[in-house]
Amino acid sequence: MALMKIKFDQKKRVKLAQGLWLMNWLSILTGIILFSLGIFLKIELKKRSEVMNNSESHFVPNSLIGVGLLACICNALGGKICYDALDPEKYSKWKPWLKPYLGFCVLFNILLFLVSLFCFLMRGSLESTLEHGLKNGMKYYRDTDTPGRCFMKKTIDMLQIEFRCCGNSGFRDWFEIQWISNRYLDFASKEVKDRIKSNVDGRYLVDGVPFSCCNPNSPRPCIQTQLTNNSAHYSYDYQTEELNLWVRGCREALLLYYSNIMNTMGAIVLLVLLFEVIVTVGLRYLHTSLESVANPEDPECESEGWLLEKSVSETCKSVLESLKKFGKGSQVEAEGDEGGQPPVAS
Repeated sequence: MALMKIKFDQKKRVKLAQGLWLMNWLSILTGIILFSLGIFLKIELKKRSEVMNNSESHFVPNSLIGVGLLACICNALGGKICYDALDPEKYSKWKPWLKPYLGFCVLFNILLFLVSLFCFLMRGSLESTLEHGLKNGMKYYRDTDTPGRCFMKKTIDMLQIEFRCCGNSGFRDWFEIQWISNRYLDFASKEVKDRIKSNVDGRYLVDGVPFSCCNPNSPRPCIQTQLTNNSAHYSYDYQTEELNLWVRGCREALLLYYSNIMNTMGAIVLLVLLFEVIVTVGLRYLHTSLESVANPEDPECESEGWLLEKSVSETCKSVLESLKKFGKGSQVEAEGDEGGQPPVAS
């Protein structure tokens, strides 16, 4: 028994075809939107590629660009089919291709769902990418004279100013790396020598942060050196003082920024998916209502349209049987090819 059967007359078929034609062209616009979102996200990620450890983060924007292009092509074709559907001569050319086209539409809808899922689930991989990328970026902060790394200081400083953050997880991350270049250290100074000798790696570590960590909203002049030394500053207590530095780490700030973008894009992709499902269902009804016309020479006669020719369970069984037959056929062909090979001469 057919699932969700509906009766159609000529007037209803015309309205359905016209409505689907319009919806397919609107779907082309949604495809352009998805493509544009992918380009936008790719540019945003490219801006901060220096503080990202790998290219895995570009999977989502590339997917959005891909499904955007597919949506434009698929819906342009769907619009042409709906336009030609009510002309018997033109429709006869599309008739053999309608079932494969509907199958492709179903697969495309599944792909859209997966892309929306990736948008929502990207946070985990992005967090790991940012953690390692920011760590490496901070390590190369001092290399202003090294080709290929001389831009890193500006990149980190601009990042901390723009996102109002400091360090990877927080400002204390700067205490664990040498962020001042050797070029600006006086190695004749006893203080510099003592600091370098005080750790096994021979690095010049200080309890200070770059200027870009300073919070301009603080009424007190920025304290960015000797942060843990209470006697170095007047009326200052490291443990209780509200530091005039950005407290939030840059990983958290960037993660929040990109997560908001991803969640918004995931919601947009789900809305596009809902629209595409409606178009696919409508096209299926148009296809079955035209196929079931009793007298093709009488366009005014009634017909029936349905979503599935059989029930859901019967449809699933028939699909599984078809897959099994296809698998057995491929296996028989492979065995036949092996049996037909001539024996190898010894």
